[in-house]
Amino acid sequence: MKRYKIAAILIFIHGFVEICAGLGFIPLWLSDFDTSAMEQYFVFIVPYLQENIHLMSILGMIYGSVRLVGAVGLWKNRMWGFVISVINCITTMVLMIFMLPAGIMDGIFSCSSLLLIMTGYFGNRQINE
Repeated sequence: MKRYKIAAILIFIHGFVEICAGLGFIPLWLSDFDTSAMEQYFVFIVPYLQENIHLMSILGMIYGSVRLVGAVGLWKNRMWGFVISVINCITTMVLMIFMLPAGIMDGIFSCSSLLLIMTGYFGNRQINE
């Protein structure tokens, strides 16, 4: 049970960071800031993501919101929270390579959360019992 709580905290922090990063872009959108100048601050290895940084921030806020919902469900020991959190962690592990260098933080949070969730769920069970 304790592993689920730690994983829920990590997932919650990760979701909160994603939402805050997206909210940080709102003043830039409202001020009609040229996002192409942001290459010196935010760099993604995939040019399409770099060119559409405003859409990436919106998707990050959506993804962060789903992550928060999953973390709350996991904290309350609900199976739907468990499933949402596992899906989020696996999806993040697949996509983190495309979002380097920010993907490093995603990988640390998601991989450690997934390890905690899986070891909490399966415990000491063996493959062939």
